[in-house]
Amino acid sequence: MIQNDTIIALATPSGAGAIAVIRLSGIDAVKLVSENFQSVTDGKKLSSQKTHTIHLGHIVDGKKTMDEVLVSIFKNPHSYTGEDVIEISCHGSPYIQQEIIQLFLRKGCRMANAGEFTLRAFLNGKLDLSQAEAVADLIASDNEASHQIAMQQMRGGFSSEIAKLREELLNFASLIELELDFAEEDVEFADRTQFSDLIDRIIFVLKRLIDSFAVGNVIKNGIPVAIVGEPNVGKSTLLNALLNEERAIVSEIAGTTRDTIEDEISIGGIGFRFIDTAGIRETQDVVETIGIKKTFEKIEQSQVVIYLFDVSNSIEKLDQVSVEIWKIKNKYPQKPLLIIANKIDKLDDNQLASLQETIPEVKLLSAKTGFGVEQLTNSLLNLINTGALRNNETIVTNTRHYDALLKAFEEIQKVKHGLDSGLSGDLMAIDVREALYYFGLITGEVTNDDLLGNIFANFCIGK
Repeated sequence: MIQNDTIIALATPSGAGAIAVIRLSGIDAVKLVSENFQSVTDGKKLSSQKTHTIHLGHIVDGKKTMDEVLVSIFKNPHSYTGEDVIEISCHGSPYIQQEIIQLFLRKGCRMANAGEFTLRAFLNGKLDLSQAEAVADLIASDNEASHQIAMQQMRGGFSSEIAKLREELLNFASLIELELDFAEEDVEFADRTQFSDLIDRIIFVLKRLIDSFAVGNVIKNGIPVAIVGEPNVGKSTLLNALLNEERAIVSEIAGTTRDTIEDEISIGGIGFRFIDTAGIRETQDVVETIGIKKTFEKIEQSQVVIYLFDVSNSIEKLDQVSVEIWKIKNKYPQKPLLIIANKIDKLDDNQLASLQETIPEVKLLSAKTGFGVEQLTNSLLNLINTGALRNNETIVTNTRHYDALLKAFEEIQKVKHGLDSGLSGDLMAIDVREALYYFGLITGEVTNDDLLGNIFANFCIGK
């Protein structure tokens, strides 16, 4: 897959802006730009300039001046891709951007494919595969937590941990393979006690990484939270209060929300996706019935459920509310449930005491005034185990990595069983090689064109 041709792409978002950055990488990157660049300072050719320098001048096409630009030079191997890289900072007119790109396409460049700059960085040994994938996660991060995890992985925190275990396992695998060459002498090069200790340590690390995916996945993709309850209890008002904007239509008419409304906000650095659902009740309205059906679908898809009820209309029938709460708990026993009493501003002290006595776990809220919203957001944060994040531990967020870890764990368990049962070295070597294969899939020691194609196809062009 290694190609030496020179590629070009817009590295900033398309459209008008103050500036745009056009990136070139490849064997002719410096030469091509040098031929179409006129310095306004020293008049020197770009090709004679040092790496990691910036130069002011004009991009020209013959006698035609296209734009005044800043050109940054990064010469191999000290560049992002490991090749010669040029970045042209031009004015952000879409016309100027396209004129410059078309100029270099005519001069022999090729338009970069999605993620091709990062692919070249991987192929040239500047990044391993898990670091390269973290680049895409970093670009896509939209909250503090996902950004922190992506930065940690891009710096090699995850891959260095895997690489260290793989190296130790590889050393023992070599000794076991060596034993097979001397099978007739019945010698033992790999100390079985040390090997067993290593396997136990690998199992411990793999279990921790596999368990971290539960947290990492929700941090990366956001935590879906379904807001459910009867019609007209304030679900849409709560959504608006959480988002601090008029996202959902609020009306005194029951059944206003007939479809689900979703929006995402960051709370304490964690992304939460709130889903305002249609009110649950018996109805003959065909459209509202469809909305209620979608409500139950969204509850199935959510990871947290907020059950909201209007306490001003329910204070005399709290037993009935308790039954509804029991139904949700019984139907979705694995989902955390937050029980919220809305419109508490309409209660007196005696009614408030009765409410808290009947439903001890209830949280008090006035979505209209904003009272209790902060307590609710704190409760949501407490449901997420962010200890690993706070301690800057390695957290797995990538489904491909998770799958490879599971398979490596399965093979290591087989090795452990083989050690405990005194299995012969030739049979153990098979399981060790399989475990090494899955470790290699994560960091990129083992790759194929299909795997790389699938990974980098999800990148943006220009990165």
